[in-house]
Amino acid sequence: MEKLVSAKTCLKFVQMMPSVPQAVTSGGLGGILAPALQNMLQMQQVRHRQTKHWAPQFKRLRRQKFVKIELPNLREKPEDISKEEMRSRMKERGVLPPRPWMERPFHISCTGGIFEAYVPPEGDGKKSIISSTGAKQKLEFLEKKSKSLMAVRKIRSYDESYSNDQFGAEAQEIYVAAHTHMAAKEKYKIREYVSERCYPEMMHNVKDKTIHWRFLQSLEPPRVVHARCTEVITKENQFAQVTVRFHTQQMLAIYDRFGRLMHGSEILTKDVLEYVVFEKHISNEYGKWRLHDKIIPDWLPAKQPSPITYRLIEDVEEEPPKEFSAGDEAKQVEAGSEQPKEPLQLVTPPERSSKPTLAI
Repeated sequence: MEKLVSAKTCLKFVQMMPSVPQAVTSGGLGGILAPALQNMLQMQQVRHRQTKHWAPQFKRLRRQKFVKIELPNLREKPEDISKEEMRSRMKERGVLPPRPWMERPFHISCTGGIFEAYVPPEGDGKKSIISSTGAKQKLEFLEKKSKSLMAVRKIRSYDESYSNDQFGAEAQEIYVAAHTHMAAKEKYKIREYVSERCYPEMMHNVKDKTIHWRFLQSLEPPRVVHARCTEVITKENQFAQVTVRFHTQQMLAIYDRFGRLMHGSEILTKDVLEYVVFEKHISNEYGKWRLHDKIIPDWLPAKQPSPITYRLIEDVEEEPPKEFSAGDEAKQVEAGSEQPKEPLQLVTPPERSSKPTLAI
């Protein structure tokens, strides 16, 4: 900080001092007090902050503040470096040599199928518990329940809020949302409710079709009948699958691109009994239960295929081409040149196929 003092101010200050003779003050700024006044003309205030410890015992700590770095030579070309020198540099820096193959990270978000699939009992939904067949089914279900209880305990170790009684209602909401988005052909929203394995199977035949689907009611409350857990690659990567039994009333009508009814009806309702598998990546903190697959038992009879629209083409008789000699061709060309020119008319050739073909 600098502060400059003018000569007039300094003179007034000297005159105010009682010990200074009047002759000296009246004679100007020269004389005896000239060196002192010159020092007072220019005053400078300097402030120093001693924040560094230059004591010898702190030499080692001061030396550790600075790190020596080898700057790379940017003008050096890789062609000018020999293999031995490159290898020694890589060993010095701890860099591994490049591999001849390329590795890409991948994420396993779902399994490729159903592990230990549940086998639905034959006649389920038709046989009552009082009958011998229904009692036998109930006994087999109790025998297979021990493994499911162990799997449920494993799921609860990762998800404390899981419960078989409450999961039935949650699974029904996922089931309805997935089929609603499938009928509306919302291919982005449906991915939140179905797994990557189930997505192509549900959206395979949706193209060029109009689907009307409605969930009417549940004839029986959905219940968990099967649960399993498995590990993928490592023991920490755990997946859980839960099979839920649905006995509902639904309406389904499928129309082709021409508006013809292919399957179902919008008037009639049907009772549907399904065993749907839901999967969750329980090791993932943000994992969700999603529809994974449907179990179709072997004893179920095959369904009839839907009628497909065909285009029928009638047979058209073709005339054999006429054979001309060289002289007849020349005469025909000369006769054609003499005739007045008429505008060309495009004629579509008759179709030769006699078999019915698919309408594309």
